[in-house]
Amino acid sequence: MTFKDDREALIAAPDRSGRERCRALSDLVDAWLIERFDGAVDGGSGIALAATGGYGRRELAPQSDLDLLLLHDGKVTSVGQVADRLWYPIWDEGLKLGHAVRTPKETLSLAADDLDTATTLLQIRHLAGDASLTEHVAEQALAQWRKRPKKWLTELHHGVAARHAQYGEVAFLLEPDLKEGRGGLRDVHALHWAELVHPLLHGGDEAVLTRAYDTLLDVRVALHRHTGRAGDRLNLQDQDGVAALLGESGDGGADALMKRVAAAARTIGWVSDETWDRVDSSLAGPRSRTAGRDRPLDEGVVLRDGDVHVVAEASPADDPALVLRAAQAAAAHRTRIERSSLERLAAEVPLFPDPWPPGARDLLAGLLLTGPPAIGVLESLDHKGLLSRILPEWEPVRSRPQRNAYHRFTVDRHLCEAAVGAAALADRVGRPDLLVIGALLHDIGKGYPGDHTEVGQEIVAAMATRMGYPPPDVDLLVAMVRHHLLLPDVATRRDLSDDATIERVADEVGSLEALELLAALTEADSIATGPAAWGEWKAGLVAQLTARTAFRLGGGETDRVAPFPDAGQRALMAAGERTVRIDDHTITVVTPDRPGVFSRVAGVLALNGLDVLEAAAASENGMALSQFTVASSFGSAIDWDRVEADLERCLAGRLALSARLAERAKAYARPGPPPRAPEVRFDNEATHRATIIEVHATDGIGVLNRITRALAELDLDIRTAKVQTLGDEVVDAFYVLDADGEKIGDPEHQGEVRRALLFALK
Repeated sequence: MTFKDDREALIAAPDRSGRERCRALSDLVDAWLIERFDGAVDGGSGIALAATGGYGRRELAPQSDLDLLLLHDGKVTSVGQVADRLWYPIWDEGLKLGHAVRTPKETLSLAADDLDTATTLLQIRHLAGDASLTEHVAEQALAQWRKRPKKWLTELHHGVAARHAQYGEVAFLLEPDLKEGRGGLRDVHALHWAELVHPLLHGGDEAVLTRAYDTLLDVRVALHRHTGRAGDRLNLQDQDGVAALLGESGDGGADALMKRVAAAARTIGWVSDETWDRVDSSLAGPRSRTAGRDRPLDEGVVLRDGDVHVVAEASPADDPALVLRAAQAAAAHRTRIERSSLERLAAEVPLFPDPWPPGARDLLAGLLLTGPPAIGVLESLDHKGLLSRILPEWEPVRSRPQRNAYHRFTVDRHLCEAAVGAAALADRVGRPDLLVIGALLHDIGKGYPGDHTEVGQEIVAAMATRMGYPPPDVDLLVAMVRHHLLLPDVATRRDLSDDATIERVADEVGSLEALELLAALTEADSIATGPAAWGEWKAGLVAQLTARTAFRLGGGETDRVAPFPDAGQRALMAAGERTVRIDDHTITVVTPDRPGVFSRVAGVLALNGLDVLEAAAASENGMALSQFTVASSFGSAIDWDRVEADLERCLAGRLALSARLAERAKAYARPGPPPRAPEVRFDNEATHRATIIEVHATDGIGVLNRITRALAELDLDIRTAKVQTLGDEVVDAFYVLDADGEKIGDPEHQGEVRRALLFALK
């Protein structure tokens, strides 16, 4: 067998751990390179081949680069020829290569000031040739590293923080970077490099880190095997395949995989944070004159040397609320619960009693109201199992993935982020405590079978009662769970100028107090979901809906909104001429009324990379008015002249719209998970004005064009359209009337409409 055959067989071989496979690949490549080296060097000393990076650690993943260093003493004249004889066979095998040719002096000089070079040399490994060169570099590189501890530890920590800011968190992102994210493989490397300066890890941390590291290494190797390419981002479309390679099969395989990833990453992230906090404290030098003194913060809790400590005489077993007093104090002072105190709490705090101790619910609310500092404290509690003792219902949502591109975080981190986001909005509501508690619990039902909103109501009712909230407060918290999707769904899917819409929302919400809590929760929940879930357009719609509903709940009639079409638009229609007007991000088209005008305009907008946010249509005196509010699909500047020109060409019958949309869809095709089956829903109760047809489908270029073309072919008159993209899913709502100006009430007629839409979305 050839080297390539042997390598492919090793990559494909079943029943090997990631570490075993990496070492076997490293050994295979070692033997092959040594043979190449021996053939390229005509004996003698003064030249050596060394492995660095992951290959130096014997962690050569299937698609990783070969990081090689060709060392020479400066006297070997044929070093360039040797390099060519080594590098070209590697490239010929299709392997990726990172390489350098240097003397030991040059190498060490670079390592003296460059962090990447310095850390690379900390894991150098001799392969072939003059071993004394490699040994010299390894010894001197380590000596240089240990000679400047403050410089390297400072740069290492800055590098860690920069990586985390760029790549996010492995444990909580739905598509994490296994290597560079917080809690990833690189964090362990950084800790080991730091350990070479000075022992930093607590007893037992090394074993815990090794287990977590091996988990992530297993997944990284499986990812390389599944995709056949380098990369460390575990994308949604790859998770099922990676799970299968690791023995997690079936419908829940990917979820099980991601829970394993999250658990490992949480461990690495927590140990890393805790260790670097101690490093920062040591680098800062002696503290102030108050060093070593205790500053009382709350019963049983003191601030000592910048950390929150539980005093020796406190009794966590008899005082369950002590853990919340310590947590609130740590968040309020933007610090951590000291390690030994945290360990003590973990060992002694019992399951919270029913009912909770007096004041405990206020402590939890106070912790959340500190805002961002609460995240780290909650994570520490969770890492030690304390959060589940306070809130046993938390365990099912812990590290639970949400398998769609719309959500950014796992369920538990989403809830924490929502609570922290809600804290920033506390001045908008009369009951900030209910706002943050409701935000923390609004999706708690996602850890249980059934509809998460319905299940969540029962769970939160029991939890709030156990916390000691009086019945009216329990009712408000339950209402927050029941209606946490009401405002965003109605705002983005229904006609806010329709009085029936406002009346329905007012009836469901029931009170101004509930409305203000829901409005703040909507914003916090959306922002915590991800960047696609909140923006100026959506915020404006929710604000409009909230204001009109508040007016109604305040005892007045629903306030009036600007009519559509307005006087200016009616004048355009009365002129009887084709008109295209663009005002900011609103496009108005007036044209002789004929079937398919709306869909053609929608198609032109898709052709120009525009997302339709909202649309409305009207017809009068043989003229049709279509109005669209749009945004750029990719956030780039919009070429409005081209948009207008394409609209004019299309309306004049001089644009091959369907062909161009097909070409654009093909050009922008990307691999991804199988599209979800589209759904079509009818609502004849929400308004007397029209039938609402709601379409849920996978997003794609020209989807709105296909939907509206299908409606036009059935002679359905679109009065209003609300269009929303949620990650890779579109949720479009259309207010329609049939050719006679009536609702679509006949089940058979609805069946034909559904059939036409499903066919259009194939």
